[in-house]
Formats: sequence, C-alpha cells, structure tokens
Amino acid sequence: MMLETSAGPMPAAAMIDEEKIFNKVVWRIVPLIIACFVAAYLDRVNISFAKLQMQSQLGLSEAAYGLGASAFFVGYLLFEIPSNAVMARTGARLWIARIMISWGAASVAMMFVRTEGWFYFLRFLLGALEAGFVPGVLYYYTQWFPASRRGRINNLFFGAIALCGIIGGPISGGILKFFDGMYDMPGWQWLFLLEGIPSILLGVVVLLVLEDRVEDAKWLTAEEKKQLSAALARDPRVDSTHSFAIALRRPVTYLFSFIYFGLCMGIYGFLFWMPQLVKTAGTSDPLMIGLITMLPYIAAMIGTVALGRSSDRSGERRWHLAGCALAAAIGYIVSAAYGDNTVVLVIGLSIAATGVIASFGIFWLFPARVLTGTAAAAGVALINSIGQIGGLIAPYMVGKVKDVTGSASMGLYAIALVCILTAVLIAYAMPQRIRFRDARMDP
Repeated sequence: MMLETSAGPMPAAAMIDEEKIFNKVVWRIVPLIIACFVAAYLDRVNISFAKLQMQSQLGLSEAAYGLGASAFFVGYLLFEIPSNAVMARTGARLWIARIMISWGAASVAMMFVRTEGWFYFLRFLLGALEAGFVPGVLYYYTQWFPASRRGRINNLFFGAIALCGIIGGPISGGILKFFDGMYDMPGWQWLFLLEGIPSILLGVVVLLVLEDRVEDAKWLTAEEKKQLSAALARDPRVDSTHSFAIALRRPVTYLFSFIYFGLCMGIYGFLFWMPQLVKTAGTSDPLMIGLITMLPYIAAMIGTVALGRSSDRSGERRWHLAGCALAAAIGYIVSAAYGDNTVVLVIGLSIAATGVIASFGIFWLFPARVLTGTAAAAGVALINSIGQIGGLIAPYMVGKVKDVTGSASMGLYAIALVCILTAVLIAYAMPQRIRFRDARMDP
C-alpha cells in the first residue's frame, strides 16, 4: 500500500504504522459520533412519523405541520453561529455533550404538545438547542483526520442519516402501533419520550469518552501522537484564512452556502415527508410504512459508503459532488411522477436519498480548504446556517402545495429543480484554485 502526498510517496512501512494509528482513532471516535448523529436526526425528523397520529388528534393542517417541521430550522439558524463561537472557547467535547443533553430534553418535551402554538415553540426550541452540533463535529474531525481520509470519514458520519432511517423507521412505526394507548398515552407521545432519552444518555458518554485534541489523548502513545500530528500538517490549503471577519467578506463562503442550501432542500424534502408519501401511495399500517421507508435509506447507506471510497481513492471531489446533486434531482422527478405507485416511488426516493446523503460528506471537504482556525469553526457554522434555510423552506413548501393541490408532486418537482441548479453551481462555479485533487488513498 502506498500513500501519495505532495512530498512524494511514503514508504510502505511508514504507511502501515500510520494506518494502525488512524484505525485506532477511528474506532475511538467515529462509532460514538455516528450514534450521536443517529440520535440527532431521529429527534429532528421523528415528527414525520408522529404526524401519522398527532395531526388528526391535534387538528393540524398539512401547512401547519409543515410550518412546525420548518420551525426547527428557525431556531437552528438563529443559534448556529453563537453556538459554534462558544464551542471555540469551551472545546468540542464539552459543548457537543451540552447540545445533546439539552436537545434530548426538548425532544422528550414534545410529548406534551397540545396546541399549534406549543408545537411551533417546541420545534423552534429543539432547533435552537441542537444548533452547532454538525459544524462542531466537522470541526472536530479536522483536528483528528487529514483531508485524504475525511471523504470516507465524513461520508460515514452523514451516512448516519441513512442509518437513522433504517433503524428509526421500523422503531418509530412499531412504537406508534404497539405503544398506542399504553397507560392512556397515544403512540406519538411514547415516540417522543422513548426516542428523546437516548440523546441525553449519549451526551453523558461524549463527556466521559472524547478528548478535544491529539495532545490530550491518553490512549495514544507519544510516537502515535507525533505521527498523527505530522499527517494533519500535510493537508494542502489554498489562500486559507483564520479570520471569521475575512471569511464573511469572501465570495467563496457564500458560494458554499448556496450550494449547501440546495443540498439541504434536497434532503429535507423527503426526511419530513417520506412516511406521508408512502401512506398516500397506498400503505396505511404504521409499522409497514416504517419498514418500507427503510429501503431508500438502505440504498443510501450503501451508495454513500461506495461514493466516499471512490472519491477518496481518486482524490476527485467536484464531479462526485455534482453527480450526487443530479442523482437527487432525478430521484425527485421519478417520485413526483409516480407518487401513486409504491414500488416506483420507493425507487425514486432511493435514488434521491443516495444522491443527497452521499453529497454531504464530500461537500464539507471544500470549506476546509479555505477556512482554518476560528474561521473553520464560525465560517462552517455560517455556511450551515444559510444552508439550513433549505430545511426551513422545503417541509413547509411541500405541505402548502399538498394543501392547495391535494398532491405533493409539484413540491417535489420544485426541489428537483433546485438540485439541478445546485449541480450546475458545483460543476461550473467552483473557483479553479479549490478544484485540486486531494492525495489519493489506495484502499
């Protein structure tokens, strides 16, 4: 096995030592972070399953549900940058733990919703408390993994969205079906209670297990720390800045933001509406809906891992990312055109889910090429905040379109158009200076 770097190939013996070190780091950090992200997305989108019961019980319209789903992103937007600014001072470990414990408590509190106003408020609060988690983790990864490895590491991380769908769909459907009426509580209340508690517990585990920096890792030897730090120092950067103020004035920061906006429109279009789309296509049993919604996420998990490995193997990022956005558009078009056919609908949703989920891990490699230090923590938060506007728009837009037309198809076509425009931006608007290939890593 040979690793190519800007300084030339490394000897095989050195590579073996480095591979062992990174495997050690991966097993220490990545499984726990993935578990946390699964919990994050489960608490963020379990409203899509709760909707199957709570909407009729609370008398919510489709637009009201969509607005409540979107309210999460209002809180997320307002508190994303402040949250990451605090993280830069406190360290990722402490702040990620705080984020998880508090959002878990807010998710549990959703079981007490009785009115539209409280529905909106608690969704807003959930977003405000979760703000900073994803940028915090991405920043944390830059402290432990060089760019040549972060493609697959990021894709494993964002692949947790698919894992959430695989395990979350059947669990959520099962809770709705089998817990409904237990101790005089409807299934949707049990859903929020049972799926909020794990986030609180995982937050405590983060506090006990993770370290902020390589230098703090007592589970690495002095030589392992030295080699790991040297690998991180080899990362290529182009015209990088450490200043958040400078990052705000650079056009490339807003290009990244617009691209991420399109990708977020893509993912939230199906995250909040897939169970309803499957129900509309002809399935009424909550457990069966949960099992059917597993399928697009299984496809997405396989595709995300494969695309992450392909991108790392070649070192090519831009065309992989543009291809993912285009695949998402194709998937949405198929889903909109065949919304009354469960089989074809699931195929379309599988294509969309694979394209958009795989895109996240590759996308976040680009900001790291030009943002470092404080700008990496706060600038990434800015990009994520602007991108999350897509999450604010997509759920409400689909709900409003469904209220007016009786079908979600036009909303899905609109999301497909956004994904196409995003693919064009990726392919042709990226500055030449950041289109370089990363070091190639043979599997």
